Amino acid sequence: MSLRCRLPGPSALSAALFVLVTGSTGASAHVKWFCAFDVAGSPVGLAEVLCDSFEQLVIVSLLALFVGALLERTILGEAMMRSLDRVTAWARENTELMFRAVCGGFFVSLWTLGGVILTPELTTTSTALPWFQLAIAAGFLWRQTMPLSALGIVVLFGIAVANYGVFHLADYPVFLGVAAYLALTGLRRELFGIRPLDIVRYSAAVTLMWASVEKWAYPQWSYPLFIDRPELTMGFDGAFFMKAAGAVEFALAFALICTPLVRRLAAIVLAAAFVSAIFEFGKVDAIGHSPIIVAMVAIAADDVRVPLRVRQLATLPFGYGAALASFIGLYYGAHAALSAAGAL
Repeated sequence: MSLRCRLPGPSALSAALFVLVTGSTGASAHVKWFCAFDVAGSPVGLAEVLCDSFEQLVIVSLLALFVGALLERTILGEAMMRSLDRVTAWARENTELMFRAVCGGFFVSLWTLGGVILTPELTTTSTALPWFQLAIAAGFLWRQTMPLSALGIVVLFGIAVANYGVFHLADYPVFLGVAAYLALTGLRRELFGIRPLDIVRYSAAVTLMWASVEKWAYPQWSYPLFIDRPELTMGFDGAFFMKAAGAVEFALAFALICTPLVRRLAAIVLAAAFVSAIFEFGKVDAIGHSPIIVAMVAIAADDVRVPLRVRQLATLPFGYGAALASFIGLYYGAHAALSAAGAL
């Protein structure tokens, strides 16, 4: 039965609004860490993904982004920015320390676990890699050695690509963003005028937008979780919930590249979702998501102000639509090309 039959018109819109407002713990857990998956399998057809409920989810997402952007131009928006500045002052002043501490703990955890390259499903039988990960963790003790640790992260990413393929590692460009942050911060430089934190922000946005499309393409991977934890779907049909969860994640990810207040609020929501997922899924989730959690905290604390122009509001729907079409097209196009080449 199609989603258009089960959730017609206003019902789908109301459900979309509910999921978008409340967020989702289940959507924040990385399904590849807890359920069987098959990247080489056929994804859900685009005709099924792009049904009526999907269009309504996109409308609700755009509405939320537009309201957030409009709020930024008001006295209330400015008051919210000042409040965020006060609340996040410690994190802003100690952003580098947070990254070093969390990334150091992350790689010590990988060294302790053994058999993991970067994330739980990226396994290895190498006995040398854990010691390499410990060396990466040690590099965070001094600013001068941070670029070496960053290079180590890139090496691990390359090993994972060699073992699992580019398509699988497209889930994790945030690691490259964190590596760039650590290297540039250690060297006290920017990349062609782009701040290190902005590189992390862009890489996190790309990571989460790609993950959103994966929720639409392979909702069945999450169904075993819903059997064990039916409360995760909040009473919605599993297929629709995954579509809505993907819409939530895509909207919040796109918000990370929007105006200051919008991206700071999105980072807070994402950080809260990732942290709340830890209570459901335990230490594996805590370890795996710690680099992106610290990135969200740093983005939420970033007090850079950029004047909002009317032109930005006018182009918001086009930018969001272009991003949505690009990521869906890239995901499905890359999957089809790699499948035909036997590279998945």
